[in-house]
Amino acid sequence: MQNGPQNFVPLTLRTVVVHTVTYFVVGLLAFVLLGYGQRFAEPPLSAYMLQTDDRWVMAGPLFQPLRGILFASVFYFLREQLFGHRHGWLLMWWLLVVLGIFSTFGPAPGSLEGMIYTRLSWQNHVFGLPEGVVQALLLSVLLFYWMRHPEKRWLSWLLGVLFVLVMLLPVLGLMTQQARPN
Repeated sequence: MQNGPQNFVPLTLRTVVVHTVTYFVVGLLAFVLLGYGQRFAEPPLSAYMLQTDDRWVMAGPLFQPLRGILFASVFYFLREQLFGHRHGWLLMWWLLVVLGIFSTFGPAPGSLEGMIYTRLSWQNHVFGLPEGVVQALLLSVLLFYWMRHPEKRWLSWLLGVLFVLVMLLPVLGLMTQQARPN
């Protein structure tokens, strides 16, 4: 396979970095643009979602490398189809959207199961979809490009620095929150 992953390690490291960075950036944009703080504080989402100032929500980015490893474990087996073809990014994006958003096994908001088995309105199901769809798109495009162009050192440095910042910010936030007196 030309310009593709030679083994699991480079694919996994890049998937972890790209997923974590895109998760954080798109999540931050969605938080601001979609008003998550207010929206999650109102019923029915207040009964379903943790509030945006919760420590677990703040720590969320720290867990994303684990998801990146899970994604990479699937991408590795599909590496020829994903990274060996010109439109592999599109296949990756479609897999993430169909399997990870619309067809989850649990009743997540925005999923077919969620629309059938929850009491959430259509508006609540559609509300968060842009965040997931855009993040899946950015993950697919960036990872595809990085895997096909490993010689682009500027991209490795940029994404590496962003990854470190994304990991540091929640840690610093959690440390300052803990240091505050109640």
